[in-house]
Amino acid sequence: MSVNLNTSAKTAKYLALEEQYGAHNYHPIPVVLEKGEGVYLWDVDGKKYFDYLSGYSAVNQGHCHPRIMEAFIRQAQKLTLTSRAFHNDLLGDFARYITGYFGYDKVLPMNTGAEAVETAIKLCRKWAYQVKGIESNKAVIVVCEGNFHGRTSTIISFSSDPSAKEGFGPFTPGFKSIPFNDIHALAKALEDPNVAGFLFEPIQGEAGVVVPDEGYLMQAKSLCEKANVLFMADEIQTGLARTGRILACDHENVKPDILILGKALSGGMMPVSVVLASDEIMLTIKPGEHGSTYGGNPLACATSMMALQVLKDENMDINATQMGELLRTELAKLKSPFIKTIRGKGLLNAIVIKHEDPDAAWKLCLELKENGLLAKPTHGDKIRFAPPLVINYKQIMESVEIIGKSLDCLK
Repeated sequence: MSVNLNTSAKTAKYLALEEQYGAHNYHPIPVVLEKGEGVYLWDVDGKKYFDYLSGYSAVNQGHCHPRIMEAFIRQAQKLTLTSRAFHNDLLGDFARYITGYFGYDKVLPMNTGAEAVETAIKLCRKWAYQVKGIESNKAVIVVCEGNFHGRTSTIISFSSDPSAKEGFGPFTPGFKSIPFNDIHALAKALEDPNVAGFLFEPIQGEAGVVVPDEGYLMQAKSLCEKANVLFMADEIQTGLARTGRILACDHENVKPDILILGKALSGGMMPVSVVLASDEIMLTIKPGEHGSTYGGNPLACATSMMALQVLKDENMDINATQMGELLRTELAKLKSPFIKTIRGKGLLNAIVIKHEDPDAAWKLCLELKENGLLAKPTHGDKIRFAPPLVINYKQIMESVEIIGKSLDCLK
């Protein structure tokens, strides 16, 4: 483990503990955090930072939002878990609330985003055999190159990232990968009568905030309807006001047949995810065919209802639109020779670094940390800028000043 010369003894101690006793499956920025509030984080030495990752968009509502905290603590002192062997007094309220919020018949609650994606895959396949009439074990789900839907053995089977797959085979069949944002490739794939679903991210976050052409989602939805194929939106990172609308699909007024949510569904308090669908799709799964010990637990239900209510009450979608436009405009004004591209929607943004050093984005993130802003590269040369949706004008301007100053390290 290499420790930065600016790393304190206190920070080094925590880093050494993780290095010795933890699995080496992450390569984090060398900062050890102990407190969060709103758009800010503090490390163990008391240094304050802008959080420009937001827990990969899990803390859209800001760190430790007081109303979400209150709901969490109140329920935690009463009842946290019953398992689904019994009913609890909040699951029905939660199911009614979230189906009404997004306009679906039924909800299936899980915990992590990857679990929700796995649930959607199983639902799609069940529907394919029971409703569409595809021959048993022949169903195909179309996916997009550059996708990131999680890290389970099934999900990595259709990843195009070598680091996600190498050494983890054999892989699960039943998926066909096509280029993202290529409507002709989708039309061609849908000619196969065994295609049951099209699983996609409205904006590819992990790939570096790749925004499709305007009209792509609308055309894709239309093609899926004509082919009797389920339109399956993974809005785990793009949803819940992150892109300036409650769902990224709302930008084109398309409604997914299967909607997958997670991350900010709990305001960053705990793992909560859901799959939403119509009765025709959801009721294909019968008792005993799918489930989770923690899925739909009362603590998750109470926390999620408040997390969703806060998004609406505080108009976080509107703020994400306004502050996202400001952020991209101010980044462009820097006129940095090291920024090749600025892209994004709402407060899901990224810059592509232009530099001969392949580690330039990593070095820039280290410099950003030194100057009081936390971000992380993805796919080598891209850096996401996705602060909590409570960020204001003054904080955006201060952040851009830090980014501009930090870019000088690449000279």
